Amino acid sequence: DILVDGKVCDCDAVVTCQVGDPVPLQVRLTNRSRHSMGPFALTMMPYQDYQNGVHNYDLQDAITFVGSNTFHIDTVKPAKDSVYFGALLFLYTGDFYLNIKFHEDNCSRELPLSWLCLPSVHIRATEPVA
Repeated sequence: DILVDGKVCDCDAVVTCQVGDPVPLQVRLTNRSRHSMGPFALTMMPYQDYQNGVHNYDLQDAITFVGSNTFHIDTVKPAKDSVYFGALLFLYTGDFYLNIKFHEDNCSRELPLSWLCLPSVHIRATEPVA
């Protein structure tokens, strides 16, 4: 589950926020299997979609994270949750997306890392209301 500003996100919805206000993010990973899972790394990467196949991830001047954009998840037990909190601060108006990925964080493996990508979250940063 992904919550932006306290609201559950749906991949079809656009979340609107104001430039200059921190936007709380919450990502909850639920283990629905019968076995403990982990370790994982959770990475959140904002980008702009230019609608021509190009994604711009170079947004240091437009967005900043309050806290980290990468979290280590040790183990998630069966039928349990692991919740991670962060915040985004938008410095300019525009339409942005948040790419959220989980990947195995076990460096002792000989196989390539497995990735789980959640649908991108669409966030529209608007001018502050006067």
